[in-house]
Amino acid sequence: MLREILWTVSAAAVLGVGPAFAARTPAPKNAEVFIIWPADGTVITGGKLWVRMGLRNMGVAPKGTDVPNVGHHHLLVDTELPPFDEPIPSDRNHLHFGAGETEARIELPPGKHTLQLLLGDQDHVPHDPPVYSKKISITVK
Repeated sequence: MLREILWTVSAAAVLGVGPAFAARTPAPKNAEVFIIWPADGTVITGGKLWVRMGLRNMGVAPKGTDVPNVGHHHLLVDTELPPFDEPIPSDRNHLHFGAGETEARIELPPGKHTLQLLLGDQDHVPHDPPVYSKKISITVK
């Protein structure tokens, strides 16, 4: 039985047969996401700050909303962009705003940090083309 399973898996790999993945959600070519505040280079005292998120040529909607040209914000903290063909991770470096938030209060430890926005579709997968902001740096004292 194990040999049959392994042969089936191997044959599927050779023949290109496997699970079907849905196409990524399209985004307008002129869509743009950006961090309104803080600005690049801002020095924060205390570590608690509001992040204000902006979006042009698309709309913001809660996760699960399957409507053309909408998505929801994900804030990447001290990390690189994730793969664009997979759901955005949810951890301390990938903050999800699935209720459709456009601002959020976060807290960071002292030091230098990077922030970047990445828009996700109803299933937290980046759009095609992906809509992400410039990465900014802030310092917490």
